Amino acid sequence: MQLCIFEGINYDRLEPLIFSRPVYDLVCGITTLRDKILRAYPGVKYSLHCRPYLTSFLRSRNNGIEINSIEDDECLFVNGAILAPANLSEIIPIKDAGDKIYISGDNLIAARVSGNNLDELKNHLHELLSEGNFNGLPVENVEIKTVDYIWDLINNNGKELIKDFLYLSSGNKDKTAGKVLEGAHLIEKENILLSGGSVIKSGAVLDASNGPIYIDKNATVFPNAVVEGPVYLGEYSQIKSCARIYDNVSIGKVSKVGGEVEDSIILPYSNKQHSGFIGHAYLGSWVNLGADTNCSDLKNNYGSVKAYVNGEVVNTGSQFLGVIMGDHTKTAINTMFNTGTTVGFSCNIFGAGFPGKYLPSFSWGGSDAVTTYDIERSIETAKRVMLRRSKEMHETEEKLFRKVFDLTKKERRKRGYPY
Repeated sequence: MQLCIFEGINYDRLEPLIFSRPVYDLVCGITTLRDKILRAYPGVKYSLHCRPYLTSFLRSRNNGIEINSIEDDECLFVNGAILAPANLSEIIPIKDAGDKIYISGDNLIAARVSGNNLDELKNHLHELLSEGNFNGLPVENVEIKTVDYIWDLINNNGKELIKDFLYLSSGNKDKTAGKVLEGAHLIEKENILLSGGSVIKSGAVLDASNGPIYIDKNATVFPNAVVEGPVYLGEYSQIKSCARIYDNVSIGKVSKVGGEVEDSIILPYSNKQHSGFIGHAYLGSWVNLGADTNCSDLKNNYGSVKAYVNGEVVNTGSQFLGVIMGDHTKTAINTMFNTGTTVGFSCNIFGAGFPGKYLPSFSWGGSDAVTTYDIERSIETAKRVMLRRSKEMHETEEKLFRKVFDLTKKERRKRGYPY
């Protein structure tokens, strides 16, 4: 029996973050959705299912893991968009329970399949999976959360930070492997984990009164920064001097963060190291926010925020929502974003005033005018940025860049862009 983590038909609700990664590689808390599923089934053999254009890229990043392939005669398919609870394997056993599908509300959560049913499915692994692929199997209703929109990741980040902290710190006997310089202040030390090589400099305050703080390997908190948990700071990342990092913030590895941040997720290799505010935001990888870039996350009338999903307006049901930003996007100094703004993959945003609330991938400009960011220039810039972090853009990633450009052309055309 093997496990297959799959992408479902509603993956596109999570644009623009899913253009360059499968749904299950999105982060909520400290870990990805994939990691949460796998730790519920320790040691199990697994494969990954994804959209066809992501296959080569995913294979290059997951050596030894089967992509869009099932080798065994029995398989448990698990939706990669779930927020897996710790007892997932009790709710959905991997074996000894017969072929069956598991449904939560309108969402397919999992399916255990064998025999002829599995043989038929093996021929359709290039497709997105839905309940229709498992017709005829018995149905069991379960209560498991799914991530339907990006704001679901933001709104659940605090709880997942606490859950992930408890799991990752449970076997760690030394929570103070890092260095705390004289003059730094740690409040509720038992809720703070400092990994090896991490440094907390003089004047910094880490306050874990309302939630844990996890400082990963070789990360640094600079002087006079204030961090209020729950917060995660990834490997080799930095919280800059005088930063105010409030609760429910996740910062990926090799990132630099300053200014004021709350209730936000920042994926690896992104920079927001200067003054400016972001709240209830989700930033992709290789993002750079210019100095004094700000986003609103609360409407003046305190009403529910509306946001664009696939170019259509959706009522989020949330009172708070900031900016959602795809990978490789950059902003100039003093850029401003309205409540619930969505900025696509590889955009370059600049100029006075608020740009539109929906900026398709490869947008170039701001409130005065927006046009298409030339694909060759965008790739050239991305290569330069990656080399600054000693990373080289390989052929599979460049092909992915060009594929995303083609996939998003329709949205740009709808808004009058030249191509």
